[in-house]
Amino acid sequence: MSIELPFADRAWVTTSSSLDCTVETVICIPSFRRPEHLRLTLESLAAQRTARRFAVVVVENDAGRCESAPVAAEFLNSGRLHGICIVEPRQGNCRAINAAFETALENFPRAQNFLMIDDDEVASPDWLERMVRAAETSGAAVIGGPVWPNFADKHKGGLKRHPAFAPAYHESGPVPVIYGCGNCLIRRAVFERLGQPAFDLRFNFLGGGDHDFFARARRAGFGFYWVVEAAISETVPQSRTNLGWIVRRGLRIGAINYHIESKAARTVWSRAAVKAKMFGLVPFSLFRFARIVLREHQAVIAMHPMVVAVGSALAVLGIEPQPYAASKIAS
Repeated sequence: MSIELPFADRAWVTTSSSLDCTVETVICIPSFRRPEHLRLTLESLAAQRTARRFAVVVVENDAGRCESAPVAAEFLNSGRLHGICIVEPRQGNCRAINAAFETALENFPRAQNFLMIDDDEVASPDWLERMVRAAETSGAAVIGGPVWPNFADKHKGGLKRHPAFAPAYHESGPVPVIYGCGNCLIRRAVFERLGQPAFDLRFNFLGGGDHDFFARARRAGFGFYWVVEAAISETVPQSRTNLGWIVRRGLRIGAINYHIESKAARTVWSRAAVKAKMFGLVPFSLFRFARIVLREHQAVIAMHPMVVAVGSALAVLGIEPQPYAASKIAS
């Protein structure tokens, strides 16, 4: 079987011997230096309760260490899952995700449903069935579901209510937009309308390429739907529950918000208005901090809007984090 890669520098690792390229559903999994987590992810996909035929596309985004590729090859070569594993040597969040979606679109021409799950996430047994069924019955082009944190430090359970970890919605039904691709289904028509690369490479090391993609899909007129029951759990290591990481996460969200609004501004005056808005959010966030701390009684949750506002203002000045640069990633 010949595997067509959209870019010549992407390397083929393996493909299932009995791969069916006529499937209608493909699950995309970008992976970077988390082989043991990836094993749990693939185990959860192999255990899906569904009669639907589906394939997986695993993208190894660390050509140097290449720790995830052998794990993916084990599942594909044994027949536990069917699909493709490739290496995307150009590192970064958007590079890896684009490689996954582009490979899936190219090699599964009849597929209409493209799901994504991260390599530190575990899908509930009915996840795929619920997501695809929602796509078929709701008419929405983008389906989202909750990602529930599974904290390594069990004493950090109170952070489940923190915006960095809490799902965007808590009821199933139509929603204005979704913000992350860690638990999503995107119909082929969205990719065809928005073009390639799907995820803007300006967000490659900052993150937020998914937020930008969904914002563009919304402006293009596509509908969104949320499925509470299509749950995924995310492993949250202790390093991601300390105050420093939470602050950096808030600063990153602020920078992403600024760049997305700035992209949508078409004139000099509208771009100037966006910048003024970003600075104006800082004093307003102090009021929000006081209101939230009275409700939540947790300063770390209440400070989030303030940190996001500061992140937006810093981004206007050209100061922003780069969490998806390889040198910044510990696990």
